[in-house]
Amino acid sequence: MANIKPVSDLRSYNIVLKDVAVGEPVFLTKNGRGKYALMDIEDYRKTQATLKLFADLAKGEVVAEQGGWIKLEEIEEDLGIK
Repeated sequence: MANIKPVSDLRSYNIVLKDVAVGEPVFLTKNGRGKYALMDIEDYRKTQATLKLFADLAKGEVVAEQGGWIKLEEIEEDLGIK
């Protein structure tokens, strides 16, 4: 279940931070609407790595669309797999 608290709970930030765990962010609301998310640093690092991977994959797709795709057989031959 999502851990949702009003941003005013940050006055006692230690209480809010103790609820943050890997895979369990705390969502803070302001005026009844979602405003912030507090997450464990490991979750943050994983999220950043995933975003970088998706960006790199998107770049690769653009390059492939512009320059042409390489056939699997060519890659296997270049790697000496076949």
